[in-house]
Amino acid sequence: MHLFSGFQFRDWLLANDPALSRLRMASRVTLTIVFSFLVLLAIQMFIVPLPTAAFGLGIVLSIEGGVAVRDKGNARQLVTRLFGCVASLGVVAIAAGLEDRRFLSDLVFLVVIALASAGRVFGPRGFAIGMFAFTSYFMGSYFRPSLAELPAVAIGPVVSVLVGHLVRAVLLPDDWRRDLLRSLESVRGRINQILFKLATLAGGAEIGEADRQELRQLEDRLKEVVLMAETFIPRPAGGVFDAAADPAAELAIRLFDAHLAAESAIVLSFQSPPPFALVHAVIEADAAELAPYGVTAEAIKDEPQGETVRALLWLGEARQQLTQAIGEGQASGFAGIDAVKDTAQPERIDFSFANPLLRSALQITLASALAMGFGLLLSRDRWFWAVLAAFLVFTNTNSRGDTAMKALSRSLGTVFGIAIGLLLATLISGEPDIAIPVATVCIFLAFYFLQVSYATMTFFISIVLCLVYGMTGVLTLDLLQLRIGETVIGAVAGTAVAFLVFPARTRGALDAALARWFQALDELLSAIGEGKSGFALIALSQKIDACYRDVTVAARPLGSSWSVVTRPGQIRQTLAIFLSCTYWARILAKSYAAPADADELKRLIASDLALMKDAAPRGSTCFFIERKASRTTGRHLPLSREGARLGLEMIGSALERLYPQADVLPFAPGEVIARSKQG
Repeated sequence: MHLFSGFQFRDWLLANDPALSRLRMASRVTLTIVFSFLVLLAIQMFIVPLPTAAFGLGIVLSIEGGVAVRDKGNARQLVTRLFGCVASLGVVAIAAGLEDRRFLSDLVFLVVIALASAGRVFGPRGFAIGMFAFTSYFMGSYFRPSLAELPAVAIGPVVSVLVGHLVRAVLLPDDWRRDLLRSLESVRGRINQILFKLATLAGGAEIGEADRQELRQLEDRLKEVVLMAETFIPRPAGGVFDAAADPAAELAIRLFDAHLAAESAIVLSFQSPPPFALVHAVIEADAAELAPYGVTAEAIKDEPQGETVRALLWLGEARQQLTQAIGEGQASGFAGIDAVKDTAQPERIDFSFANPLLRSALQITLASALAMGFGLLLSRDRWFWAVLAAFLVFTNTNSRGDTAMKALSRSLGTVFGIAIGLLLATLISGEPDIAIPVATVCIFLAFYFLQVSYATMTFFISIVLCLVYGMTGVLTLDLLQLRIGETVIGAVAGTAVAFLVFPARTRGALDAALARWFQALDELLSAIGEGKSGFALIALSQKIDACYRDVTVAARPLGSSWSVVTRPGQIRQTLAIFLSCTYWARILAKSYAAPADADELKRLIASDLALMKDAAPRGSTCFFIERKASRTTGRHLPLSREGARLGLEMIGSALERLYPQADVLPFAPGEVIARSKQG
């Protein structure tokens, strides 16, 4: 029973955290904080007294080391950490030297913010060093160490850097083979979820809208983990495999087939729910049971459910192939696949304001200046919280809508976190044996949910701060109200600057993402026109998939209920059209192989390119088009035949639905209906 529960828990983790990357990051941050604190405590007890700033810097840089350091390879990560440590010590020394000149110190803080933000143009290393510098000046100004204390203060950053590298390189190292195996297991798990859902719908007359929506969500979750798994498969420098005999190429094909088969099973089940016997046999992975149930490919050739059954049979075979690959990976650790060295050349850096990173740096600096000014009006000692909020709301955002959402998330997370934290701190007041483990768990949960929900991360961090204030005896209601006020000031300052200074409109970001998607589709169609096939087409279809993900991220603020744009219906409809087109692009890439009717395909390619030429310049306008109700034809897609031709036709159909003509009744969003085929 316990063994079964353990397997269930692991399956749950993999289903919600593919490759266990979130678990590993949260564990790294938590262990680095705990070990750094214990080392610093031992140094204080047995070697030399340490100022509070040493502990503060050690803990904060432990967090930055686990989150901000994103270089590939342990050697590069160590170099980045060492540079970050030097930057940390330098800015802390400046903050200490300017302690008696508070006005000048505040201005220098803005200079540090500007340089730290602009450093992002240098890539992951510049981003990490900038975060080390910003948080270190923040802590130096907050704790105000004297110049005489600097040697002891320096112990904090040094310990956090060394411990952080030890945790990441030795205790919880990166291993692409392990991550690949776990991500493949997650793919299989999400395919199983789709099969289980289809089993509950099997044999019915029609699938309802609620069930369709659930299947689409399962399809999105599958796409997410497939894209992750693809990043772990080593690829040659050009990104395209040379031969199917390559073990990495074979694995890539198995993953591609499993993804496409699962999507096809969903698409075709919308038109005709599959027989329960078949779904059950596929779940049990028992091909021998298919014939007795009367669901072989030959038996259902001419039946209405024929195409649905074929898709399920294809999914069953692809799932078995994926399971076989997982078994081989568990046995040999993908020994036949060699890691590919990073040979990418650094791109030339644009130091003009045409570079969005430099525009963002100016925004961050101005927002921090505003937050500093209004924060000082509220408190001379705690205004740093306002600057921190203004700085962080711009991290990993692409538009003013993204920034506003993040500002709101930080404010809400802070308010609710402080409310719960105050309650916990009051209940366990004077009980550090309880408070410390609770704070440790909250730190872990904060960074486990960081990639899922910024508000949740802020919620748990606010609880930790309440517990720390309680243990140090400074917890008061006025202090917590001040923190909420400063956080709101920073969030409002960040949002205001995002909307007024170099505003990156949400639709502008969406236009850019759509341009990349159309360009990727154009490359696929052009490659087919040039006679390319095989892995070259599959790689291009995967690029379309990645671009579709960017489109969904860019469109997310438009669908928010609080947004100025309150038309989520059209947003979902249009995303469904792009999803449909992306799916058929994969069908096309898999099916195309120098057909006999090449002239007909060239005509279809030319037609699709013409539709793209008309739609692409309009950008995100398609997200605000009113579309009429659906009218289905009842046809079943002949997916088993003429996949290339059908793929081209369906891509054209999807593109037409972006801007339907007034005299044409468009198809329903999310429905994939074949057009009448002539010739």
